[in-house]
Parts: sequence; C-alpha cells; structure tokens
Amino acid sequence: MPGITFNPDRDIPSLSGKVILITGGLGAETARQLAKHAPAHIYISGRKASSADIVIEQIRQSGNTLVTFLQCDLADLRLVQKMADLFLARESRLDVLMCNAGIMATPLGLTADGYEVQFGTNHLGHALLIQKLLPRLQATAGEGKDVRIFLLTSLAYRMYPRGGVVFEHLSTTQEYSALGGWVRYGQSKLANMLYARELARRYPTLTSISVTPGAVNTGLLDNLGCFGRAFIWVMSLGRVLRPEEGAYNQLWAATTARPDLQNGQFHEPVGILSTKLKATARDEDLAKRLWDWTDEALRPYL
Repeated sequence: MPGITFNPDRDIPSLSGKVILITGGLGAETARQLAKHAPAHIYISGRKASSADIVIEQIRQSGNTLVTFLQCDLADLRLVQKMADLFLARESRLDVLMCNAGIMATPLGLTADGYEVQFGTNHLGHALLIQKLLPRLQATAGEGKDVRIFLLTSLAYRMYPRGGVVFEHLSTTQEYSALGGWVRYGQSKLANMLYARELARRYPTLTSISVTPGAVNTGLLDNLGCFGRAFIWVMSLGRVLRPEEGAYNQLWAATTARPDLQNGQFHEPVGILSTKLKATARDEDLAKRLWDWTDEALRPYL
C-alpha cells in the first residue's frame, strides 16, 4: 500500500513553543527540517559533538531555533542517566522525544553494563532515557499539550530469535551459527516495537508509537560490508532512500495531526499503519514481560 505524499516544507505546521529531543541516527536531517518550523528548542544527543556541529551551525544561521548538543552513549547507562539529568535541569517541558539512534548487525559484543550490545544500545539505553524523562513528558501532557514518544524500529525485526526476546541470555554476546548479527538486531528492533506498545498501554495520555524509516543510505549501511549491504538491498526490494527521504516518516510522526496516529502501533513510510505484524510483535504478554525485565535492569539508574 503506498504511503502519503509528504513534503516537510509544506506539511509540517508551526512548532512554536515545542521542545524536542532527538537521539542520533537520522537526527541531523530531522533537526534541520524541524528547525524550519520554529520550535523553541531542539536537543540532539550523540557520542561526538563534532558530528552535530555542522547541523547546529546551519540551523543557527537560518533561524531563531535554539539547538543544543547533549553528549551521550546509549551503550553506557551511566552516561544516559547523566544526559537525562542534564536535560531535566535545563528544561521544564518536553513535547517530542525521538528515540532514533541505534546500531545494526554489529559483531559480537557487550555494552559497558554487560548486556548484548545491540539490545543494550537500541532498547535498554532508550528505555532508560524514556523512564528518566517520563515525569517531564507527563507534566507537559498535563498542561494539555500533544506529547509524543516514538522509537525507531525496522522491518528486520522479523529476524528475531525463537521466542522473540531471549531474556536468559541478554547478559551474554548471544552467539548464533548463522546471521547472528541480524538475529540480535531483530531482537532489539522487536523490543522497540513491544516497548512502544506497552508505553501506550500504561501511559495513554502520551502518544507512543514505533516507526521505521525504511532502508536509508546512512553510515549504518557503510559499516555493514558487502554481504550486509546486499542483504538490505534484497530486504528493501532495491529501494534505498537518501537520508532526507529516510527522515520523512519520523518527521510525519512527530508533526502530523494527532488523530492520524494509532497509539502503540507501528507505522511504515510514510504514514502507513502496519496491519501485517507477526504475532510476536503483537504479543501483549511478551510486551509486559519485557517491561518488567527492563524495569529491573534499569532500577540502579533511576
């Protein structure tokens, strides 16, 4: 089913007064487009300030939107905690939280906290950020504002291991005999989808969804090697998007009219409500178990 025709310059309304926090990934292009519509403040997080310097300078030269870089490595929960506390000390509101950063099909590894590196980065780091910022998000919604959280996922979630999330092995590197990097990636992207569903169930005054940008020609693809790039090419039926196109679905999700969004659901580019999810991605018991496991893992950092 084709998506909507979306033009950021034409279709994004005024964002006056809004405070937006974006984590890495496609965040630079997303910030550039959002800044054209005059939000009060955009925060961009990432591991290196140098990666954000160019886009911040471009935005500052083209308008009055404040842009601030917050250093953070999602693979280190202490650093996520530090960044969230810094944001909370600076801002009294938060309208849009865009959990956009991530890693894909990486070699075996563990985070600084001892979790499988893709799961720890893509899910657990973002989950801590969300939990730390939930009171501020709820307070903003309590003032009658339209508050949104969305988590970037992927159709490659379908590569998840047997059972969806292998809870008993999340503190290991999770070795598999074939396509291990993709299996671990699928697990982390499934977790993003399930967490958005459970967020929506537990906090209905907030709009929480998962979105995929499609296959986008970013540094993630560059780091995959020949086989990984070929795999993405096949998975996307040869349709690899430019970064500016890859930002469209999340720009739509962040700015479209609230009735266009289905709380807790997964949206494909651009603005398509997915109706063909695997049963595991719709499993309410698995979503609750993931939530409880995540709460326990994050307890020392909250």
